Amino acid sequence: MFETLSPAPPPALSPARPPGTAAWLDDLNPEQLAAATHPAGPLLIVAGAGTGKTTTLCARVAWLVAQGTAPERILLLTFTRRAAREMLQRTRSLVPMERGAGGVLGGTFHSVAHRFVRLHADSMGLAPRFAVLDSADGADLLDLIREEHGHAQSQRRFPRKGTLLDIYSRTVNAGRTVSELVAESFPWCEDHVEDIATLFKTYTARKRSLGVLDLDDLLLYWRALTADEVIGPAIDSAFDHVLIDEYQDVNGLQVDIVRGLRRQSHEVTAVGDDLQAIYGWRSASAEHLLEFPSHFAGTSIVTLERNYRSSQPVLDSANALAAQASRSYRRRLHSEREAGTRPELLFVRDEAAQATEVCERVLEAREQGMELRRQAVLMRASHDSDLLELELGRRQIPFVKYGGLRYLEAAHVKDLIALFRLVDHPANELSWFRVLQLLDGVGPVTARRVLDMLISSPGAGPLGGWEQARERLPAGARAPADALVAALRGAFEAKAPGVQAEALRDALAPLITANYADGALRLGDLEQLVAAARESSDLGHFAAELALDPPQSSADLAGPPHLDEDYLVLSTIHSAKGLEWEAVHVLALYDGNFPADMSAGSRENVDEERRLLYVALTRARRQLYLYVPVRYYHRPRGSDDSHGYGKPSRFLTEEVRQTCDVVRRVDGSGVPARAGGELRKISVSVDALFQ
Repeated sequence: MFETLSPAPPPALSPARPPGTAAWLDDLNPEQLAAATHPAGPLLIVAGAGTGKTTTLCARVAWLVAQGTAPERILLLTFTRRAAREMLQRTRSLVPMERGAGGVLGGTFHSVAHRFVRLHADSMGLAPRFAVLDSADGADLLDLIREEHGHAQSQRRFPRKGTLLDIYSRTVNAGRTVSELVAESFPWCEDHVEDIATLFKTYTARKRSLGVLDLDDLLLYWRALTADEVIGPAIDSAFDHVLIDEYQDVNGLQVDIVRGLRRQSHEVTAVGDDLQAIYGWRSASAEHLLEFPSHFAGTSIVTLERNYRSSQPVLDSANALAAQASRSYRRRLHSEREAGTRPELLFVRDEAAQATEVCERVLEAREQGMELRRQAVLMRASHDSDLLELELGRRQIPFVKYGGLRYLEAAHVKDLIALFRLVDHPANELSWFRVLQLLDGVGPVTARRVLDMLISSPGAGPLGGWEQARERLPAGARAPADALVAALRGAFEAKAPGVQAEALRDALAPLITANYADGALRLGDLEQLVAAARESSDLGHFAAELALDPPQSSADLAGPPHLDEDYLVLSTIHSAKGLEWEAVHVLALYDGNFPADMSAGSRENVDEERRLLYVALTRARRQLYLYVPVRYYHRPRGSDDSHGYGKPSRFLTEEVRQTCDVVRRVDGSGVPARAGGELRKISVSVDALFQ
């Protein structure tokens, strides 16, 4: 039985802008205008895909300023720094700010948390210059503790560092116990619950002793500040209005923070779309947006349904898919663009045939004037495009792929960032532990001995114990180690972030070349990092900012590209959220992939898988292609032909199929369809064998 939530009646929609307000409000449609000029009280904007939510939110901020709210008394929370910057820039273009006035405080949950936690570090017993661990650093520290507790030598399978970090982060962000979380999402780890809980307690204590916080800690400490009987009301009163973008992506901990920020005041605006809630693995849930009115009494709800991105045929498919949701806000997207072509639903023999079909359609569109970069291939998981990538290479179709290794997860990048952190905090044991192991002949045991001596030995200055500590290094490692220490000492004196970063990069370069086979290429990546550091005010702060808002690749730190080379975009659907293309191809729409077999155990998981497909469909502007391979191979990388037959995704209901042109490249048995519907007769004679 489906449950839809009917939005409360929106504020009266005025066909014209309110008297005395700016002309830019004329660019808004009636629903956007009602949201932007909402007079007072909690407001929820249910913004369907492509309905101009960013325009509406920027207009809301600008309207508040135009009505007399001081910009510095507005807090804007987003999920990416880029989104925050774009919104603030657009707001400034709409409403001129008075010279000397403060600006709107905008940023991600983690970056704003970092600001408040630093401000109140003394009150919370934290070092004022605490370092921030990114996810990979946190996993490394858990791995170190895992080994110390003897689990690396265990005769039974014990969770690796990535799984441990996942369990820890979900526990913190969902506000649930370890035993509950493990039983639901990691049942194979249930026998280790007590050991895991012990590891987490040690992890928390170790972070405290090292003077570092991870990303989850920032949110925990910010929530504690908002709950404090003295500091909490002060933070509340500092802002006349709080606005949150992408509210469907918040987790339970972030909901607590938002509610803590509005303990006394009720001026809060949330923008989101429950049909695009796809980050359950981060403890986000569509329920948080659905429950917003119950958290903030008297909430007004405005629904945006006018889509400015996609043609109506594409939206018809998306609407049919959305109608399957068991619980959602009621809405039906309608296009403001001229009519386009109906989506194609293609049943193909297997993934090899799928790759061929995609390439042929991509090249055909290119010949008709659609650049490759205006086309995208989206997939549930990164490996779904393996055969397609081979076919693209064979046909010399250039492509770029999103959804792989993040820039800051690359080992050489983390090496340089470790040095950046040592400039800010010379006793950072985790950074030293990483850097020392770059030296020839130095492993974890030797690094630990050197580090213990460095910290315990007296001496002048922050690295006064180095002369004693270096004696524990192998003879061949002492010269490059001395060069690193000399660069660090020089960085302490230099102060200018660009000069510091260059000196540390130069000292690290020989070790990068020695430790990595493609060292010369990796040094190019480091140059982008150094260039970005030159623009910062403080090297330690720059390292913290990278952890709070990590770039996806070195290109994210660089300026505009110098070469205008065309390329096809390949992306996981998670990485494609918020983007759009003229033509979109969605791969592998069969049960077991949509929904994924590991995500079909509960209604909530299946609902999220459906929303993931909805996000994929609504990325398309004009053309949409959906592919269903009928045959799948038991060993995709093997040389045998062992295979089975799958069935189309359960989300491709009859209602969805009726919105598409169905193309069958196979018959019901998985055999390639007959050309023209007729079977060609071929006569075979064996009589000649008996002559």
